[in-house]
Amino acid sequence: MREIISPLSQMLKNGEISSVELTKKYIDAIEKENPKYNAYVSTTFEKALDSAKAADEMIAKGEASLLTGIPMALKDNICSDGDLTTCCSKILEGFRPYYDATVWSKLKTQGAVMLGKTNMDEFAMGSTSETSCYGAPLNPRNVNHVTGGSSGGSAAAVCANIAPYALGSDTGGSVRQPASFCGVVGLKPTYGAVSRYGLIAYGSSLDQIGVLAQSVKDTAIVFDTISGVDANDQTSVDFDFGSIAESLENTDIKGLKIGVAKEYFDGINDELKDAIFGAIKLFEENGAEIIDISLPVLKQALPVYYIIACAEASSNLGRYDGIRYGYRTENFSDVEEMILKTRTEGFGDEVKRRIMLGTYVLSSGYYDAYYKKACLLRQNLIADFDEIFNTCDILIAPTAPNTAFPLDFKSASPVDMYLSDIATVPINITGVPAISVPVKNDSQGLPIGMQIIGKKFDEKTIMKAAYFYEKNSQDLVGNFEGGAVL
Repeated sequence: MREIISPLSQMLKNGEISSVELTKKYIDAIEKENPKYNAYVSTTFEKALDSAKAADEMIAKGEASLLTGIPMALKDNICSDGDLTTCCSKILEGFRPYYDATVWSKLKTQGAVMLGKTNMDEFAMGSTSETSCYGAPLNPRNVNHVTGGSSGGSAAAVCANIAPYALGSDTGGSVRQPASFCGVVGLKPTYGAVSRYGLIAYGSSLDQIGVLAQSVKDTAIVFDTISGVDANDQTSVDFDFGSIAESLENTDIKGLKIGVAKEYFDGINDELKDAIFGAIKLFEENGAEIIDISLPVLKQALPVYYIIACAEASSNLGRYDGIRYGYRTENFSDVEEMILKTRTEGFGDEVKRRIMLGTYVLSSGYYDAYYKKACLLRQNLIADFDEIFNTCDILIAPTAPNTAFPLDFKSASPVDMYLSDIATVPINITGVPAISVPVKNDSQGLPIGMQIIGKKFDEKTIMKAAYFYEKNSQDLVGNFEGGAVL
């Protein structure tokens, strides 16, 4: 995979290109390529050019960082002042926040240039991005296949080279799984490592803003900028990560202890399994120690996740009633009917399904049987992961049990779709970090992703392992040609 941020930053500082010129190249590429892929649902080109002019001034004054003047994209559930932000839902049509999410505020301070908002599953609920009210984004690797979800538009934009990097959100795999499907890198940080202020909530104890980029180094550069404690998010943690991007150059992995849990490979087809074990062999040949482990509690992760996530969604989405902002039904006789019709017309089927499931598990008589039990099982998962990381530095697993689904997978049963999250949801339940890196292509030419999982706040180790693999593997999925990369 190619590094984009550092080379572009060097070109900007050397005066080989201005940020305005670079931004225009990306704007031209979006206008040409986005109709093929539907990665962006709204654009902010006028603001982007203004930001690029300001970035050029920063560079001229010698005040530039690695991200100064480089364009990027935000998922459509991350707020930016005055910009359309709809969570790809009819119920938020026309909504423009009046403040910036902390992650965007940090990037903007560094001179980043936002090109627009990217497509996603409605309210981040899905694994294909097909529940978007704007229609599904298409996978640049094969437009007859989905991008994955819910950050499918961000993954497609990065893959198609119409954004050097993008931010997404990961509640149960929504950064890592589309990264795997599109053959890019996707980081889900430790819960609390990155502020959630300005991220429109789905499951508040599970949501985490993450990064999608073409390389591990680019991912680390962005993470270095957006991580850190935030007074506006009481769940954020003050932890000194140092500069992870700089630390990657030491690629020695001798003595690294890698855990491989057999449960992660149950039901995985042989092609994916062989690809992941081939990657594990590369680590072993270069001095890593492979430790076979068992994590039977993983089988409980999926029901625990869907009970907790839906319960939190039921609470978080109660605010969308047509009274204050967003969509409002046209015909109603009283306030109660207005709210009922607004929510019925404004939410899609998958969002309604999860709201109803969440309301059910929180209701009187069922709270103890479902939600409370799920919370107790969550503590068991956390304890088991803590114990595993007493013997291992990282875990390696598939990112998903399959490569990208064909389009219209949403027509399959909801349970089939939920099962696609089986490898990613334990990470959100336990709050640990994980990164998905491309391994190789399957027999259909679709990318296979490998997930590297670490202990809390040990992003440095998982990114170091990912960087080692990226630099030493001969397989990889190759770069997508096209877009605006110079």
